[in-house]
Amino acid sequence: MSSPPVKRQRVRGDAALSPLENLPPLLLARILVVAGPRGAAVLACTSATLRAAASSEEFWRRLCAKDFGLVAPLDTCEVPLPFFMGAYKSWFQTFGMYPLPLVKRVKFFWDSFNSWLYEFFPEAQNTLLKGVSDLDIRKAEHDLGFQLPMHTKVLYRFCNGQMCREDLVSHGVIGGYEFDSNTVNVQLLPLEKIVQTAKLLPLNNGASCTSKFIVVAASSDWQKSFLLDCLTGQLYVGTKSFKSDGGMMPCVPSIMLPVHGNKDMPLDGLLLWLEEHFRRLQSGMIKLQHYNYNYMDNARHICLYPEEPPSYSSAVTYGIKVRASAVFAPEDSALNEDPCKYMYFFCICLHLSEACIIDGKHYSSCQCQSLHLTIRSGNNVLQDNWTYDVQLRRAGAVEIIYRYYIAISRAPASIEGTINFVPLRYNTPQGRQFAVKIAPFILQLPEYIY
Repeated sequence: MSSPPVKRQRVRGDAALSPLENLPPLLLARILVVAGPRGAAVLACTSATLRAAASSEEFWRRLCAKDFGLVAPLDTCEVPLPFFMGAYKSWFQTFGMYPLPLVKRVKFFWDSFNSWLYEFFPEAQNTLLKGVSDLDIRKAEHDLGFQLPMHTKVLYRFCNGQMCREDLVSHGVIGGYEFDSNTVNVQLLPLEKIVQTAKLLPLNNGASCTSKFIVVAASSDWQKSFLLDCLTGQLYVGTKSFKSDGGMMPCVPSIMLPVHGNKDMPLDGLLLWLEEHFRRLQSGMIKLQHYNYNYMDNARHICLYPEEPPSYSSAVTYGIKVRASAVFAPEDSALNEDPCKYMYFFCICLHLSEACIIDGKHYSSCQCQSLHLTIRSGNNVLQDNWTYDVQLRRAGAVEIIYRYYIAISRAPASIEGTINFVPLRYNTPQGRQFAVKIAPFILQLPEYIY
C-alpha cells in the first residue's frame, strides 16, 4: 500500500505579493496618504512591504503636505527636524484636536499674510505676536464664560493679534483711512485684551448682555471696533450708536454663514473677513500709503481707500489725471437715524505727469481755481462748489485737492464733477480757463466691511 503524498509547504519567502504591494514605491506612498495615518498604520501590520512604505520619508513628506501644508520637516516652532515623520508628530500633537483641513487653511492664511507683510510692510509684521497655547485658550474661555468658535481658536493658536502700544498706532494690519487731521487705523487684539474688553461690554452696550460677543479688532481710540458673535460666528462692526443702543452692522455676507453651519467645521466670520482682506492687498485693491500729515513722521499704513471701481474712478483730461475714491465709514454711520445714515469719506487726487495741453500749447503747471461736484442719491441731486488756489506742477507728487465726507440716506449713490484750471507760465496765468473731469464713483454698502 502506497503512502499518502507529502504536502509541500509553501516557503514564506516565495509567497506572492498582493497587487497593492507590487505597486511602485511612489504610487504606494500616495495611496497610503489617502488612507491617512491611521489607515496606513493598519495596512503596515499586514506585510513587511507595506510596513516599509508606511515608514518611508516619501509617505510622511506627502502626509505633512496634505494635512499641514508643510514643505520642509519643521516643528510647530519652525525648528528644523531630520525627518518628516517627526514633523508630522509635532504638528499632530499640537493641532490634532482640531479639524486638520481647518488647521491647514489657517496656517496657509497666516503664512501668506506674514510673507506679504514681511516683504511690503515689515513695520506691521514685527507687531504680530506669537500664537497662544491650547491652555491659554481654555483659560480665556473660562474667564469669558463661553467657548470661542473653532476657527477663532485656531487663528489665535497661530497668531495672538498685535502688540498694543501708542507708538504702533499706524501699524494696524487691517488698516484704515485719514480725513483732515484725523486718522483711523485698526489693529488685531491679543487674547488677553479680548478677555478684558469682553468684561466691559455689558456696561457699555446693553445688546451684549444676552449675547456672547468679543472685540477682536479696534482702532487705537476705540471709536471703531469689530465684534465677533461667538454663537453665530458672524463678525460685526459698531456703528455711531453702538455705545448707546448696541447698533452694529454685519461685516461678512450672511450667505457665507449659514445659521447652523457645518457641525464638523463651524463657519466663522473672522477667518473669512481676514482672508478677504488679504485678497484685497494681494490684488492691489487697497495699498500701502504714507500719511499726509507731518505729525505721523512719514509713517506708512494700509489705506482702505479703494484702487478699483466702482468706488474708485480715474480720468485724464488735457494731460491731468484725476483719481477719486470713497470708503464707507461704519463707525460714523447711524443706521437708526433718518434721513442720512450712511457715512462715507472720499478723496480726490490730481497728477500732472508731463504737461497740460491747451489749444496746442504745453504748460508745465496750472492753477486750480474751483471744484464742482454733483451728488446723486436716489431721486435727490445735490451740488457742491468750492473755490481753490492750488498750483499743480509737472511730474510732481500727487496732489490731494479735496478730502471730505458725505452722509446719505440710501446706498448706492454716486459723485462726479469737474475741476476748473487756468494754465500757468512763469507762475503767471496764461490762456483760457479749462475744465477737468472727475469721473463718477459709487458710494455703496460693501459686502465685506472694514
